[in-house]
Amino acid sequence: MTPERSAPAVPTATYRLQLQPEFPFGAAAAAVPYLASLGVSHLHLSPVLEAVPGSTHGYDVVDPARVRGELGGEDGLRALSRTAREHGLGLVLDIVPNHMAMAPRHNRALWEVLREGPKSPYARWFDIDWEAQGGQVLLPVLGRPVGAELGNLTVDGDVLRYYDHVFPLREGTGELPLPQLLDAQWYRLGWWRLARTELNYRRFFSISELIGVRVEDPEVFEATHAKVLQLLHEGVVDGLRIDHPDGLADPDGYLLRLHEATGGRWTVVEKILADGEHLPASWPVAGTTGYDALRHLDGLFTDPAGFGELLGQYRRFAAPQTDRGGDWAATVRRAAYKVITHELAAETERLTRVAVRVCATSPEPALRDRAPWALRTALQELLVRMEVYRPYASSDAAAVVTEEAAAEARLAFVVPEEAEAVDVVRDLVLGRAGDGPEHVEFRTRFAQTSSALRAKSVEDTAFYRYVPLLSATEVGGNPGSPAVPVEDFHAYCARVQRDWPLTGTVASTHDTKRSADVRAALAVLTECPEWWADTLAEVTRAGDGVPDAQLAWAAWQTVFGLGPAEPGRVREALLKHVREAGLYTSWTEQEPAYEEAVAAFVAAGPCGPQGERVAELRSRLRPHILANELGAALVQLTMPGVPDVYQGTEGEYLALVDPDNRRVVGFPPEDSGDKGALTAAALRLRRRRPEAFGEAATYEPLAAEGPASAHCVAFARSGKVVTAVTRLSLRLAEAGGWRETVLPLPAGVWSDVLVPEREFSGQVRLAELFGESPVALLERVGGAE
Repeated sequence: MTPERSAPAVPTATYRLQLQPEFPFGAAAAAVPYLASLGVSHLHLSPVLEAVPGSTHGYDVVDPARVRGELGGEDGLRALSRTAREHGLGLVLDIVPNHMAMAPRHNRALWEVLREGPKSPYARWFDIDWEAQGGQVLLPVLGRPVGAELGNLTVDGDVLRYYDHVFPLREGTGELPLPQLLDAQWYRLGWWRLARTELNYRRFFSISELIGVRVEDPEVFEATHAKVLQLLHEGVVDGLRIDHPDGLADPDGYLLRLHEATGGRWTVVEKILADGEHLPASWPVAGTTGYDALRHLDGLFTDPAGFGELLGQYRRFAAPQTDRGGDWAATVRRAAYKVITHELAAETERLTRVAVRVCATSPEPALRDRAPWALRTALQELLVRMEVYRPYASSDAAAVVTEEAAAEARLAFVVPEEAEAVDVVRDLVLGRAGDGPEHVEFRTRFAQTSSALRAKSVEDTAFYRYVPLLSATEVGGNPGSPAVPVEDFHAYCARVQRDWPLTGTVASTHDTKRSADVRAALAVLTECPEWWADTLAEVTRAGDGVPDAQLAWAAWQTVFGLGPAEPGRVREALLKHVREAGLYTSWTEQEPAYEEAVAAFVAAGPCGPQGERVAELRSRLRPHILANELGAALVQLTMPGVPDVYQGTEGEYLALVDPDNRRVVGFPPEDSGDKGALTAAALRLRRRRPEAFGEAATYEPLAAEGPASAHCVAFARSGKVVTAVTRLSLRLAEAGGWRETVLPLPAGVWSDVLVPEREFSGQVRLAELFGESPVALLERVGGAE
């Protein structure tokens, strides 16, 4: 047996594994020798606590006190940990504090609440508004109104059954006639369509199958975190990834309590930062999971001028359909109005009820006599203007709920005195109107609603309506201005190294809408927008079975980015696309005729004979796609922060939105090619020289000199490692190549990590440095520091 080697307390690099019944702990253990040889220091595991049976992701937790049996149970997790440690690896767990599955038959805590009501010891676990719905929890599970479903409801002993659903009966009600029995429960079985407006429990975004958990309660925190903390303290796992902290009542307080409970273990949070937004400095975490890094990576390989041309072509292409995303800001605003008045109507009503109560009982006369409709309108107008996910107790709320937003919100009112409701609501949000329990509840609900609205309106709606460049529609991205200048990228890296040197970085995740390599291909289109326009003109003609222009543009970009693929994968991704966009069909209002037209178009067009023309363009651009793939991979693996490698992405990995990107992958990959060699070299270098990349490391931009200097991005890490990559390689080739452009290296002798016999010093000609590859990774082997 290999002698056990301790993993570092802070990862040098993590490798994300998507655990599921088809890939349990045993399969992960079998992959450990390969992953250790790859050069990572920790395995990053998707959620491991007991989830809904058959779940392929694990975010639908039903019992936080048990390790999931379908994965191998706690014995399997501990065995995986032992195997990992034998190979010098640690474990990082993904945990879900914000919600659990609304699945009573599997969720014992929820079962007890439905059986015993608000007096249950578990009632404090869940964020339920017992004052609404007559003291019952609305369960929107019926396929039709209850009167039409009575024949499908049966009493079986002390439970109530509806197809696969099972619910507990309140004590002493089992002998009642069915209508009276239903009325006597602590829950109300309702038509699924009622969830939009009548739901009285907090959920994850607009997903009624996930119920909010009140981890702000110390007892709930202890009960829901005891198993994870035990695994940490016993050395089974080493660090944590926190899923969606923005949904919590008090992210600041939660993270402080978690930090104290873990003893300060390495922890990153899935915090989506808007463009220019910074992580709250007071949070006791290592940083984010890395979507901010992804935004800068993708932007680095996007041509700003070419994007402008591409946007113009897109607007002309989709001109007849004016709400198809010709303007990013307008698209987001329209999407936000749709979401807040439809999908999140129940959340808006709950927030309005709190505002009405605060105003009605306030000792301040200025808050009184506010009509519920005016407060609701003011809330909606302010919420749709939020440009970040939410305000925090530790931050300046006035900086995100601005006076400019309030001025715009007042325009929704005709009577000036009624418009004062905007000022009332803003004062409540900013804490200017009092600090009593109901004021705190209002601020909390506002923040939680804001984060859900931002996620649903941007990530799950606008990203599917604004599609001039699909690679830009990624979590944390700015599709309206996707390019990132080189100087801005360097400034971002310098700030990360200074403020959050141990933060996470990612290029692909289980939540990215397209894998990094698909996005790398799409970014090349900004370097040749005219080629794309010509190709699209050839493959798309009026009356050619195209459902709508926006969908056609997105479909052709999808197959360009993905390359040859099974038609079923493309069809399912595009059906999800049109349902999320909600323009012609949606998840809850599906239009079969339109969806059939989409499927037929995909089969006959992008995945049919016409797709060969797009394949030809992709083949023609293959060297430049590869340059982007390798460049983005090397930058992510060597920039400040702790890189996370998503399963399979050490080689070329082409995947679309989930569930396509959560498929089981094999270990080791059959052929990981140039990207695999580069990834392994960079990871092993990080493991061998952690001081060059860690908390005390330095980041120094390096500037190329010469006619093609704008096409080289280079930086040094702690004077020991140099990364140099080619950007916008097609534009470079069209301009005549590197010519006499040089890169002045820091003092010393530098060895090519990929081709060790190559050494450089002083000024190196980029034509020589990039002679065989569009990227270079150098290690100092001699000379002065």
